[in-house]
Amino acid sequence: MTKPSLPELLHAAVTAVGGMERPGQVTMAESVADAIDDGSHLLVQAGTGTGKSLGYLVPALAHGERVVVATATLALQRQLVERDLPRTVEALHPLLRRRPEFAMLKGRSNYLCLHRLHEGVPQDEEEGLFDQFEAAAPSSKLGQDLLRLRDWSQDTETGDRDDLTPGVSDRAWAQISVSSRECLGATKCAYGAECFAEMARERAKLAEVVVTNHALLAIDAIEGAPVLPQHEVLIVDEAHELVSRVTGVATGELTPGQVNRAVRRAAKLVNEKAADQLQTAAEGFERLMELALPGRLEEIPEDLGYALMALRDAARTVISAIGATRDKSVQDEDAVRKQALASVESVHDVAERITNGSEWDVVWYERHDRFGASLRVAPMSVSGLLREKLFADRSVVLTSATLKLGGDFNGVGASLGLAPEGTEGEDLPKWKGLDVGSPFDYPRQGILYVAKHLSRPARDGDRVDMLDELTELIQAAGGRTLGLFSSMRAAQLAAEELRSRVPEFPILLQGEETLGELIKNFAADPKTCLFGTLSLWQGVDVPGPSCQLVVMDKIPFPRPDDPLMSARQKAVEDAGGNGFMAVAATHAALLMAQGAGRLVRASGDRGVVAVLDQRLATARYGSYLKASLPDFWYTTDRNQVRKSLAAIDAAAKVTEAAELAAVAGEAQAEAE
Repeated sequence: MTKPSLPELLHAAVTAVGGMERPGQVTMAESVADAIDDGSHLLVQAGTGTGKSLGYLVPALAHGERVVVATATLALQRQLVERDLPRTVEALHPLLRRRPEFAMLKGRSNYLCLHRLHEGVPQDEEEGLFDQFEAAAPSSKLGQDLLRLRDWSQDTETGDRDDLTPGVSDRAWAQISVSSRECLGATKCAYGAECFAEMARERAKLAEVVVTNHALLAIDAIEGAPVLPQHEVLIVDEAHELVSRVTGVATGELTPGQVNRAVRRAAKLVNEKAADQLQTAAEGFERLMELALPGRLEEIPEDLGYALMALRDAARTVISAIGATRDKSVQDEDAVRKQALASVESVHDVAERITNGSEWDVVWYERHDRFGASLRVAPMSVSGLLREKLFADRSVVLTSATLKLGGDFNGVGASLGLAPEGTEGEDLPKWKGLDVGSPFDYPRQGILYVAKHLSRPARDGDRVDMLDELTELIQAAGGRTLGLFSSMRAAQLAAEELRSRVPEFPILLQGEETLGELIKNFAADPKTCLFGTLSLWQGVDVPGPSCQLVVMDKIPFPRPDDPLMSARQKAVEDAGGNGFMAVAATHAALLMAQGAGRLVRASGDRGVVAVLDQRLATARYGSYLKASLPDFWYTTDRNQVRKSLAAIDAAAKVTEAAELAAVAGEAQAEAE
């Protein structure tokens, strides 16, 4: 039997999921297949509606070697495992003559731990463990969540937190889960044979396609001990998120609360001298943190250096002592010991990392209203790590709707450790960028409006003219507005003001309800507006008339006092580059491209992206930012935009009235 061609396979898969073949999807699938065959790397920008999941799944399944697919969001992981992969595998089975297995794999703390559930949680103040189910009042929210978790544990096949609906609080989940450091290990645990995390790993070892998340991919790269099974192809979806997720995993933190918790957990397991040494070091650190002012520490102050060395040395002593002692009077000693070790090792590792003072690390103090001060350390850049760990032994495909910034892929490529496209060199990963376009007609479906007449936004200043403009735009649009703000304070002020100015248009505000609930309510009522900050720039998918105006209050540059961003910017400048363009403008371009992508989600969508920041029209970097956005029709004419919004609103109302009439007609016909 002849081997089926890629177009045949793609056609079968697209038909199975009820989609439509797009030229961009075909081009993408062929390019992915070529990259896999010759072991090279590919960056693919595939606009919304291209069908990029099948664009990479079909050539990956046809290849026949093990593939890891890493995504940033839970929604896409679910879509792949519950919808796209089952249908695609079934559709390709007759052509491939095999049925590839697939599995989901996440970090250990995402799975329910049966040992914790049945044996209890190591308690900080007392010896041994306590029963968290008895300790929490059954009438409390925590108690109710724990009882539901216990019932769920008997029904679930996966133990995966994301399969529990509705979900539970982080506090409740922490009672029945463990980190990889706290885990006893399958061979030492009484529940090892039925462990959900171990079963997920075993399924992944047998699967041809393993779906995971960026965080686990980062852990696999950073920690050296492989968590993912051996694989020949890596596909990174939502690849615009990868650098920030890897940075997050590579960031260390020390807080007085965390250090004191380590002291309490270790105190009962070590001799008095070791416990006192750690206690004294913790007290010294806590005193310093009370005086900590937010901001970057370009050099470690002498008193902080001494406090960290004391913590490091005391933690090292305790780690040795925990390993050497045995106390049979402690109930379930191994679990108590493992949790104490995990806490103390975490303190030791961060204290040692900051004390060693790598030139590649950025250290800073942060202050949180609720949690107090923390000391943080993060890599200046993860590009070297990614180049070395990601692109060395396998073919890598990175894809997203936003990878081409300012007209090319080199900005995103540089953040991943890739030299400019086409650069030859022995140790340089070979890659190419491909933009397969979008099935949408952006110039006809959308308008990019820049409010050039507004005053230049000042940092944290009240912008009365911006609020006036926002009010008029919402009125012209008849609601239907997604407001994307550069800070939570700006979103709250705008929501407060607009609720009193235009009470006829309900304003939903991020933080007042769960994100899922907010998006559901926003989609359900066309007159409603939704205001918020970062997660809304990327996480809203509302096709149709409920979202016909996307407003950005200002260009989302990182705050000038952001320690990590400003350190990265300075490093580029010190190396002779343009730090502002390489860091701040790239960050803003990525967010704006994501934000503008919220407008057109289907071929029938129409609307306006309004940027209430004159700098997009007047500043030199404006053309770079505009080149990163969809190719909408561009204007700075405020009257033209109001007319267009009013016309789009009127057309939507006609459609809505017709749909209501049709529903009423059907109901009447049924009644008769």
